[in-house]
Amino acid sequence: MKKLFVLDTNVLLHDHTCLTRFQDNDIVIPIVVLEELDKFKKGSDSINYQAREVIRELDKLSADHLFKDGVILNPEGGKLFIIVDSPRSELVDHAFSERKTDNRIIALAEQLKRERTDVEVRIVSKDINMRIKAKSVGVIAEDYKNDTVENIEKLYTGRKTIEGFSSDIINRFYEEPFSVPVSEMNFETKPLAHQYFVLKNGSSSVIARYNPSSECIERIYKKSAYSIEPRNSEQIFALDALTRPEIPLVTITGKAGTGKTLLALAAALEQRKDYHQIFLARPIVPLGNKDMGFLPGDIQSKLDPYMQPLWDNLSVIKHRFSQASPEYKRIQEMLESDKLHISPLAFIRGRSLEKIYFIVDEAQNLTPHEIKTIITRAGEGCKIVFTGDVYQIDTPYLDKHSNGLTYLVDHMKGQSLFAHTTLVKGERSQLAELASNLL
Repeated sequence: MKKLFVLDTNVLLHDHTCLTRFQDNDIVIPIVVLEELDKFKKGSDSINYQAREVIRELDKLSADHLFKDGVILNPEGGKLFIIVDSPRSELVDHAFSERKTDNRIIALAEQLKRERTDVEVRIVSKDINMRIKAKSVGVIAEDYKNDTVENIEKLYTGRKTIEGFSSDIINRFYEEPFSVPVSEMNFETKPLAHQYFVLKNGSSSVIARYNPSSECIERIYKKSAYSIEPRNSEQIFALDALTRPEIPLVTITGKAGTGKTLLALAAALEQRKDYHQIFLARPIVPLGNKDMGFLPGDIQSKLDPYMQPLWDNLSVIKHRFSQASPEYKRIQEMLESDKLHISPLAFIRGRSLEKIYFIVDEAQNLTPHEIKTIITRAGEGCKIVFTGDVYQIDTPYLDKHSNGLTYLVDHMKGQSLFAHTTLVKGERSQLAELASNLL
């Protein structure tokens, strides 16, 4: 049966191209959704950009047509309707006394369900609670799934351990040229670009990486970066990817305390001479929340608490040196000259990302569109690193399946310009690891 999708505002703000994603099915936008879009059109945040783009797209689609009659969206025949009439649903009015926007959208969907028996009416919303409310009054509701990754448990980890590998092959990695053509290694499937391996045979083992250029598995070596030593094979893999100039895009995922941000910052400082600037940023989730306005002080004072974790990681590196050491002084000089810059992610708008080592922390709180916007700004000599925990989402309309970091890892795996590592073992302290695992 053909479907009729009633869209919530958050879907349009999540992906301004969503109108083209419903094939030959019809779409309804309640008039209250347009009113909500109007509230978001002013501002410099990503959500404001999305609102403006949706409004422009609606204007372009309408031309000389009237939405009341339906505007054809695509050659497959799907139409777009904007319904301005007040919804009539005694069931919803009885269940929800408040005339909130969500309730009006549900009321319209319930009315359409009764009137349009030729189609299956569904609400599409990123708001979990709204979907539950809709289902409670008998209206089918679903998440917007165009940019979601369904099987998160099988998300690419960037690394693989293979037991029982030939000892003769392992020994070859310890002899020049320290690599073996992948054609000679009898892999079940061809490795992905820059995929990392732990190859074992009893007590013998080697850590290695697949080089897509030479099509060889190459041995990699443990190395430090600005005094930070990797403590396990996962961290060795991450630091290798972070310090390779031929890999301009790196993602590192893992729970708190696995060393994601610390390794990225240490790698950036180690390569400081190769870049004009090291830029650390993170999204400020409460930036659009009115509660933030009640914090004391100017805008910098309000933002400082959200930037503190980045300063803490920098402090860890600084305090590995004495204050009189050249390394300690160099970090201070970089901060004073803005060679090393820590800032909210929203403040990068309009910046040119040429020869910049750009670290984006807490990237799981970004949408796929925001991730794409950042990457498409990369200029010559730019390296972009995204770190985060895909299971620790702080925004209300994203989850482990739909956040930008998950989407990026799933869609970029296998590309020659991309490397990924999932960190599992916590290295902050035994107590932090125990709490992470048990609580």
